[in-house]
Amino acid sequence: MSPPLHLHIDNRSALGPVFQATPERVEAALAKRPDLRERLNITIGTDGAEFARAMQTADILFGWQFDRDLIARGEAPRLRWVHAHGAGINHLLPLDWLPKRAALTNSRGIHAEKADEYTVMALLMLNNRLPESATHQRAARWQQVFSSSIVGKAVLIIGVGHIGAGAARWAKRFGLHVVGIRRSGRRHPHVHEMHTPDALHALLPRADFVLVTAPHTDETTHLIGAPELGLMKDGAGLVNYSRANLVDYDSLRAELEAGRLSAVLDVFDPEPLPASSPLWQTPNLIMTPHCSSDDTERYTPKTLDLVLRNVERLIAGKPLLNKVNPARQY
Repeated sequence: MSPPLHLHIDNRSALGPVFQATPERVEAALAKRPDLRERLNITIGTDGAEFARAMQTADILFGWQFDRDLIARGEAPRLRWVHAHGAGINHLLPLDWLPKRAALTNSRGIHAEKADEYTVMALLMLNNRLPESATHQRAARWQQVFSSSIVGKAVLIIGVGHIGAGAARWAKRFGLHVVGIRRSGRRHPHVHEMHTPDALHALLPRADFVLVTAPHTDETTHLIGAPELGLMKDGAGLVNYSRANLVDYDSLRAELEAGRLSAVLDVFDPEPLPASSPLWQTPNLIMTPHCSSDDTERYTPKTLDLVLRNVERLIAGKPLLNKVNPARQY
């Protein structure tokens, strides 16, 4: 039998308990795969403690923010694989620090059930005009806001990947007409119409709701800017679930203040959003502070399950799940 693989886990205390791969959680994950106990040497550090020492022998790194310069200097000579404890990898770009022989994987798909709940909740909130009602509430203004059923309305989902597909399934169940955009244009069973990104401008005027679930790449920065927002119909609603930089928030704020659109936002730049940001006082907007889909009890345990499943695949010589494509940046 070959020597055990060294998996080093680097936790970040600033991320809070949801994202901590604690010894208890690691032990629970190993209990499901007892055959790996003899195949893995697992070390755990917090906020970079023991990082330099661990990288001298680590084959696998599990973390979110870590000393990439150390790796770039060649001080992780055995590193074969890095798992990012999240779906987005923008903070790790460019990937020039990653050893040429090493793979990068992420946690896309781990959010699925919780993300489904959030996206369908946001669509129902927009349909029932809750951002507008919340604006009246803050002003202590009694103003009834009526709405019609969501059945038969159209939702445009920009980015039909793991999250977008789950949203499509629920939207279809609620009677929405589901229009999707994905790079490949490949059909999906829960999407009535699938299109490629070049159709965005033609589709926006048709949508009652726009749900942004695409990854942030160089190509998708401000994918929804002033021209795109201007194409949306009066009274339409927007949900940004994925990354703040996909939407031009200054232009969105102008539309919200004019009362033409409403929105639910979960992602911001920077984070935490400073108290000086005008978004806090923007009408027709509901904000959640980037906490839409990180399950307090299950997110990190499910991520550890994914990592250990990939360890098994690595040992067996099989391709890793959730491998990031450097060219696509996701």
